[in-house]
Amino acid sequence: MGTIYNAPKGFNPPDISDYTKASNFNKYFEDCEKYVDRLKKTIKENYGDQCPEAGEEIRFPEGDGYARYVIARLKPVELIHLSIGDAWHNRYIHRLTASDIRAELKKDKAIRKLFSDAKKK
Repeated sequence: MGTIYNAPKGFNPPDISDYTKASNFNKYFEDCEKYVDRLKKTIKENYGDQCPEAGEEIRFPEGDGYARYVIARLKPVELIHLSIGDAWHNRYIHRLTASDIRAELKKDKAIRKLFSDAKKK
C-alpha cells in the first residue's frame, strides 16, 4: 500500500481566493503550474538518485478534472498529492503498486506523444 502526502512545508499551492476576479483566473492556473514545476524539480533533485521516476506526475480523471500526484519514491510507494484547482483525490491511489505507477506513466507519455504528433500534421 502506498502512502500519500501533502506537499512539504514551504510548498504552498496558490490560494484560489487570491484570484477571485475573472480576469485573474488564468493567472491562477499559470501560478499552479509554476508551483507544480517547482515541486517536481525539488523532488527530482532530492529523490532522483533513489528513484528514476521521482518528480514525474501521474494523474487520473476524476469529476470534471484530474486527481494529480507527484512521485517521490516507488520503493515504498510514496506520492505527493497536488492540492490545486478542485484538488481531486483518486479513491484507489493508495492501492497502486510501483508497476501500476510505471504502467500509468508509460500510458500517459504515449497519449501525450500521440496528441503532440497530431498537432504537427
